[in-house]
Amino acid sequence: MATPQSVAFHTLGCKLNFSETSAIRQQFEQAGYAVHPFEDVADLYVINTCSVTDFADRKCRKVIRQVLRQNPDARVVVTGCYAQLKPKEISEIPGVDLVLGAAEKFRILDFVSQLDKMPGKAWVEAGEIEMANSFTSAFSFGDRTRSFLKVQDGCDYKCSFCTIPRARGKSRSDTVENVLENARKIAGKGIKELVLTGVNLGDFGNGTAVIEGVKPKKEALFIDLLRALDEIDSIERIRISSIEPNLCTDEIIVFVAHSKRIMPHFHMPLQSGSNEILKQMRRRYRRELYAQRVEKIRALIPHASIGVDVIVGFPGETDAHFQETYMFLSELDISYLHVFTYSERPNTPAAEMEGKVPMHIRRERNEMLRILSQKKSRAFYARHAGQTRPVLIERSKEEGRVSGYTDNYIKVDLPALEHPLNRIVHIEISEETAAMTWSAPS
Repeated sequence: MATPQSVAFHTLGCKLNFSETSAIRQQFEQAGYAVHPFEDVADLYVINTCSVTDFADRKCRKVIRQVLRQNPDARVVVTGCYAQLKPKEISEIPGVDLVLGAAEKFRILDFVSQLDKMPGKAWVEAGEIEMANSFTSAFSFGDRTRSFLKVQDGCDYKCSFCTIPRARGKSRSDTVENVLENARKIAGKGIKELVLTGVNLGDFGNGTAVIEGVKPKKEALFIDLLRALDEIDSIERIRISSIEPNLCTDEIIVFVAHSKRIMPHFHMPLQSGSNEILKQMRRRYRRELYAQRVEKIRALIPHASIGVDVIVGFPGETDAHFQETYMFLSELDISYLHVFTYSERPNTPAAEMEGKVPMHIRRERNEMLRILSQKKSRAFYARHAGQTRPVLIERSKEEGRVSGYTDNYIKVDLPALEHPLNRIVHIEISEETAAMTWSAPS
């Protein structure tokens, strides 16, 4: 087969993956490849994977089958977390030509150019995760009104359920100077909103990865990065994607409260409202600290949106533990939940723990928290009814409509004719404009 001339990309998982896919796409564009939409026929398909849950793994396999239906003769490259964790498993999927690990993915063009010399079975290049000890800048742009800017990678935490440290390596960060340069490039493309992303974003500047035999010095921490970004006039909005509660310090909350550009929106993973389960998960905080963070945000930024990640069905989670989590979340003044059903991941301590929760119980608990999330969201929306807030206008899946988010992450839905894309306009929050209907909280 001749060297591919067209390429298409598909991204699974987090905002960090989207930023990295965009950086890889730029490499192909600069090399003269024609970039096609993923739904179109292309010579080469690059799939950037996630592996947080077993569902993410299964979705990757489904995408590969879809690609081969579109073009049975296409070359297929799989990279990302799933590729680092299970390269042999992926290489045995029919149709896969190349598997690239964490340390190899940004050298993808070197490998693709040699594919014709590697006939037969899939070519696997996924070295030990210790080799992933450098930082590669990445940010997304093109079809969005916002850009995901990668500022940190890897993680030094050892949560008992998580495979990410084995998929991405130790914590490492970009420099403040380089982040500022990338931020200016993004603003120069007309993008209005910058979303800071990383594996453990709040750990910016604290990395332990040894690069070229040298352990980096602590030159700047996350708060220093926020202060520097806040001074760039060409950036209109900055959003923090997710931050661990133990790293979301009072100093950061106070700064956001008075910031010119950082949006009043915090997303902090909780995972469980039971201290006993948090200990089993090897989390670095207790529920009391989480409650303190929420209280501090509400005291200084009453209108802020606060999102929460929760895992249900962790090994040993009894009905009493779940009720403890449910009641804790019920009483917290939060805005929405992201609920995850625990999924056993090979080679993690949690997978070997006793007290496996039956799957039907996990699903029931998931549903209960999703219903609670809807109630929290409706109450948060209703609390802001009648207020006028700035909204970044974006495309909508519905023809003739546009959508967008307020500064504090309330989604609105509007007629397209009245609101041009990629503009920040002030919209009154009401049942007519909000993308969620609500009842006034009792």
